[in-house]
Order: sequence, then C-alpha cells, then structure tokens
Amino acid sequence: MEYTMMKAPERGAKITIQNGKLQVPDLPIVPFVEGDGTGRDIWKAAVRVLDAAVEKAYQGRKCIQWMEVFAGEKAYDQFGSWLPDETIAAFKDFLVGIKGPLTTPIGGGFRSLNVALRKALDLYVCQRPVRYFNGVPSPVKHPEYVDMVVFRENTEDIYTGIEFENGTAENQRFKQILQQEFPQEFAKIRFPESAGIGIKPVSQEGTARLVRAAITWALANRRRSITLVHKGNIMKYTEGAFRNWGYETAETEFGAQVYTWAQWERTKAEKGETAANAEQDEALKSGRLLVKDVIADIVFQQTITRAREFDVLATMNLNGDYLSDALAAQVGGIGIAPGGNINYATGHAVFEATHGTAPKYADKDMVNPGSVILSGEMMLRYMGWDEAADRVIRGMEGAIAAKTVTYDFHRLMENATLLKCSEFGDAVIAHMG
Repeated sequence: MEYTMMKAPERGAKITIQNGKLQVPDLPIVPFVEGDGTGRDIWKAAVRVLDAAVEKAYQGRKCIQWMEVFAGEKAYDQFGSWLPDETIAAFKDFLVGIKGPLTTPIGGGFRSLNVALRKALDLYVCQRPVRYFNGVPSPVKHPEYVDMVVFRENTEDIYTGIEFENGTAENQRFKQILQQEFPQEFAKIRFPESAGIGIKPVSQEGTARLVRAAITWALANRRRSITLVHKGNIMKYTEGAFRNWGYETAETEFGAQVYTWAQWERTKAEKGETAANAEQDEALKSGRLLVKDVIADIVFQQTITRAREFDVLATMNLNGDYLSDALAAQVGGIGIAPGGNINYATGHAVFEATHGTAPKYADKDMVNPGSVILSGEMMLRYMGWDEAADRVIRGMEGAIAAKTVTYDFHRLMENATLLKCSEFGDAVIAHMG
C-alpha cells in the first residue's frame, strides 16, 4: 500500500508465508516501533545488537531493512492518533515486526495499545520464554532450573473487555436482563446494586488454536511436556472447558505423538493405576510429548518448588499474564523478559518488550535493554535466522557472566561493573564472538 505517514525502505522485500511456512528474503523489511519513555533508549541499544548479530552470522549476505512505524505518544504527537491505521497496515503488510513499550492513553480511547494491536492482527498466541542467564540475581535458590515457555491465549477471557461499570445505564440494563432471564445466577451476586459486571468468554476454537500452536512448537523444539493451566475446579464451563478442549485437541490432532493425563485417567478407570503408570512410562520412553494439567493457583507454588517438572505451559489470557511475570521474577525480572505475539496460521508476529515505559528513567541511558534484545532474538529465530539468534544469546550470556550490567542488576551483584544502557549493548556485541 501507499504510506503517507511513514516510509518503507527503498531496498528490501516483504516476508511472506506459503503453505504455512515463512519465506524470508535476505533483505527483509521489518517494521519497528521504538516505544515510549525508556523505549527510546532501549531500542537504540537493541537495534545495534540485532544488526551486529546478523552481520556476524551472515557476513553481509543478510541484513534487516528497518522501517519505523508509529504508535503511542510519538504517533499522537506527530499524527494525532495513538495507533494510526498505517501502523496496523504495515504490520499486516510486512508480516513480522517488533516494538518497544507503549503507554496507555488516559481518559478514554484504547484500554491498551498492546491489546488493540493484538486484536487488529488476531495475534492469538502470546509466547513468553523464561530462562536463566548465569549470574543474574534471583530470589530463588535454583533459578537455573527454570527453562519454560508460556503460550498465553491472547484474544479471549476477561481481556476481551466486556465490562459494565457500576452506576451506568448499561450496567443496570444488563443486571435487569440477568435477573429476569437467569434469576438463579443473579442471586449469586452478593451485592448486586453496587456490582460492576465482567464477562469471560472462552471458546473451543480459541482454545484449540492456542493448544495446537503450543504442541506444534513443543514437538518441533523437542520439549518434554505441555501443561494446561486452569482454574477448572471452580470455573467449570470456561477454565474447565479450556482443560477439556486442550486434551481433546492433543488427542485428536496429534495422536501417537502425545500422551495425555486424560488418557491416563481412562486407563486407570479401566485397568487400575499400575497399568496407567506403565502405559505412561512406555509412551514417554518412546518419545511422546506428555500433555498434563495443573490448577492455576497451585502452578505458582510448583513452578518455584518443582521448576524442573515444567516445560511448556498453555494458559488462558489472565492466568498467563500473571504466570509469565511471576516466572520472570525468578530469573531476573521483566527487564530481561522477552515476548512475541503471533498468529501461527497467518504468520503475523509482533515481538515486544514485556515491561512498561518507566518514564522517569526516559532519555537517561540507564535502563536494561534486555527485554527488547531478547524479543529480537525470538524474532530472528522465528524468521529462521538461528545463527544470528544464537549470537544474541551468546552475547547476553557473556555480558552478564562478566558482571558488566545495567543498574537493575548492578545493585544486586557483588563486584559488578555498572554500564549505561548503550554500553550494555556494546558489551553484548563484544561477547558475541
């Protein structure tokens, strides 16, 4: 399409998808949003790291052609829109992009620019890898046991934004309909006169595509297990359905490649627990992926006390939001937590910093750029540029192991060297090899 607010690079070509597989040219055009607040600092450091990784890996044969697009404060200041249509169009057109943190407008408009972008592109997977870098300060005894990937459903649950504020005509009308048509359910509201109302949709289709993506990724990356996270013991027809539909998807679409706890339960009921355990052991020895489930409140305890038992976790929207940040706290915090929002069917993906804008630190060249750097590493790997992605990981490992870090880690590490945001980028590049 023709762009008037922004300009596509003169060189380069679009990433496309054919038969479900990305087709990445040697000079791909990749849209980016630098982000608000500290986004300006961390993007400058991150883009140098990503470009250096690509250069070192491919010696000039490949090179990303960056295209700046606008969202957040910069977009509003220049164009009077928090999320211009051209920005959404560019992410659609060029398929794969990356962004820094964005502020959320106050006093109306979008509930969240991030959510608005995910909905516009139907990015139904929020993929959050969580791993430990040796030397990172951690509040747990064995952070090295944490090596997990969260697949969080991105489009349903209470994040759909179906809410009725108390005191509004819409709220009153909804409660009247509920009282008239579903009196037993209305009676469960303890204080109906002052209650805000929210609706929590969870669909079979939405669950299936999330679980399908998680299992496909786990098999391709030789992971050991998938854990379905839910609160189905209480919310039986939403979170409980997520669990049941997850097992159904695993068994009907992946057959002999997986073994589920639902299968274990059926064998136990028919032949006893010993036979069920033997069946599971044989399945896992043959290389099948284990698909299991855990109650949402227990998962926070067990991912700390039994971290090695978890590998890939498939969650609903709200649970995944909580869990991914809690896991990040074990391995250094969200300052180095990467994320990607992906539609595995269309190929569209937007990788992003998972933290906020921290405006009080903006333009001070001091914050940790690790979240955007590692989100860029995810993007490179998604593009199939594994050699460059490996360079990013090697650089991060080296810089942190050498105790050359930004202030957030420096204040928690002994005998560390304090670096600015830009200097940390230099350190990562120096350790790429």
